[in-house]
Amino acid sequence: MVSKTIKSRVPVVDLMPTPEPVGIGVDNKCGRCTRSICCNSINQQVPTPRSKSDFDHLLWQVAHEGINLFKDSDGWFLHIETRCAHLQTGGFCGIYDKRPAVCRDYSNDFCELDESIPEGSEMFFSTYEQLEQYCRTRFKHWDRRLD
Repeated sequence: MVSKTIKSRVPVVDLMPTPEPVGIGVDNKCGRCTRSICCNSINQQVPTPRSKSDFDHLLWQVAHEGINLFKDSDGWFLHIETRCAHLQTGGFCGIYDKRPAVCRDYSNDFCELDESIPEGSEMFFSTYEQLEQYCRTRFKHWDRRLD
């Protein structure tokens, strides 16, 4: 099993709760989240890696700062640590009334306030070395991909 610790490379501002702006309905869960967790990363689903070549490509991706890889019950995802440019002091959205559909459709029924991505994942890789170790375990002759 792979270690499920994460060291964020993107500064996540610990925001103090502020009064809710007029017209913005923030439910109780979002109101308790002082770090705007969901607005500080992107989770992009990727095709299920099967071959050495697939994993070699993922190694290249996770070698970049702010890129992690995880697998959960919904599949494989790149977890990209990046802060939304529209996140304002206090954790509110600066374009709330015209935010993209992906933001409008977001459900916080189960979110990172409940359980962090590393804790809730079957596997979480935050470094090249972690993923490489997994590849060596998964593929008997991992290094032969270099021939």
